[in-house]
Amino acid sequence: MTEPMPEPAGPRGSAMDFERALVLDTVRVTEQAAIAAARVAGKGDPDLVDQAGVDAMRRVLNELDIDGEIVIGEGERDEAPMLYIGERVGQGGPGAWPVDIAVDPVEGTDITARMVEGSVAVIALAEKGGLFQAPDTYMEKLIVPPPAAGKVDLTWPVAANLAGIAQALDRDLPDLTVVILDRPRHTELIAKVRAAGARVKLIGDGDVIAALSAAMSGTNVHAVMGTGGAPEGVLAAAALKCIGGEIQGRFVPRNEGERARLDTAGVDLARVYRTNDLAPGQHIVFSATGITNGDLVRGVRFFKQGARTHTVSMGYRSRVVRLSDAVHLLGEGARVTVQL
Repeated sequence: MTEPMPEPAGPRGSAMDFERALVLDTVRVTEQAAIAAARVAGKGDPDLVDQAGVDAMRRVLNELDIDGEIVIGEGERDEAPMLYIGERVGQGGPGAWPVDIAVDPVEGTDITARMVEGSVAVIALAEKGGLFQAPDTYMEKLIVPPPAAGKVDLTWPVAANLAGIAQALDRDLPDLTVVILDRPRHTELIAKVRAAGARVKLIGDGDVIAALSAAMSGTNVHAVMGTGGAPEGVLAAAALKCIGGEIQGRFVPRNEGERARLDTAGVDLARVYRTNDLAPGQHIVFSATGITNGDLVRGVRFFKQGARTHTVSMGYRSRVVRLSDAVHLLGEGARVTVQL
């Protein structure tokens, strides 16, 4: 059983104040990162997209009343100029909320550069120790919606898990859609899902937002399977914990260097890590803003004097999921008539 995390201290004191204060701040962080990345989307340059998102996200984070540390970021300090693991962000000082932060300023830099659907700006905040500090390696994942939580197991055969999901959702197997990253390593998995009778939706990138799509009804996505980034697994776990979905993951090092880092971090390669292992915090806030259109959130839409964003945000203790449709007036004196 996960031990209760300590109550976060901050300028307003209580745990609920923690979420109320920070959930709208996280929305502002992802909105600005998404707008910046969308400005250079479709230009064919993933590095340009990533830099735009990172710059905007870092700027807004440093405006917040937090004493934050990046625990899931753009890589190690020597590999990333900004938002690297261990970087301190926020105003800091007495009374600032002490938080651990997981970020992906642009989940899907390649697809954003090509203006393909499914890219988002993502962030999760939790009290200190509330997010697992996963090394940058791969993770085998199984992600299911709330009704199927506790009714699947990563160690089971694919067909058995699909049968459990179908039963939990009261659906026939042919009605299930499973999201899988379109990678050669998933050829066998794709064949097994199809052989069991379910449908496969292949995506180029973006398994965090895919996890949210699987956990929320109405998206026609019912599970995520396959191997993807471990840091993205932590971000997905933060969101899934807020809404009752489930992630199960097993770390998969790609080389001896990653294996050594996992050993140093105390990761058990045989263990299946679950939602509460990856996001043990009791005070979690999460936000994802669409950069390009997707199943759950629309991408940024620009007009003459501004931009329109679509965001999904949530808090674990507040038990509230918000879908925010916002218009941003860019430039002094900008005015706009909003058309729904």
